[in-house]
Amino acid sequence: MSEGYDLKELKRRMDGAIAAFKSDIASLRTGRASANILDPVTIEAYGSRMPLNQVANITVPEPRMLTVSVWDKSMVSAVERAIRESNLGLNPIVDGQNLRIPLPELNEERRRSLVKVAHEYAEKAKVAIRHVRRDGMDGLKKAEKDGVIGQDESRSLSERVQKMTDETISEIDRLLADKEKEIMQV
Repeated sequence: MSEGYDLKELKRRMDGAIAAFKSDIASLRTGRASANILDPVTIEAYGSRMPLNQVANITVPEPRMLTVSVWDKSMVSAVERAIRESNLGLNPIVDGQNLRIPLPELNEERRRSLVKVAHEYAEKAKVAIRHVRRDGMDGLKKAEKDGVIGQDESRSLSERVQKMTDETISEIDRLLADKEKEIMQV
């Protein structure tokens, strides 16, 4: 391995894309209420975008109900709007500084829409992985051009980067298939 090129950094970035994908699909519910359902929700608050759990407490009082206790009363409408627009199919009910979020029954149509969201998350992860691959290939071309590595080593390393990319994308596909099966069989 040449000192001019580091595959470990590319692997770390690809693993980061997998971790982000796992986090995204964990938020897709499969039947029972979980505070993780609201993880992808971000709110425009205090001049920046913040995760919901930084402006409110999320609890699960019943198997099919979530409650969100917003800390700042002026943020209640922003939190409600963010939850409605989150593409999760949730309709919060405002009760003062609290929001009650009943989870609808998972019917066939809702399951299909959750699978569609899972596919969107997978595509986002694959795009991130392809960006890492592109950065890696650009780095290889630059290292070869600068004379840091030879043409043969560059070709060998580019094959390894491609193999790493293919393995990471197949891992995303495997995780997606597992989640799809989990959603459809509940």
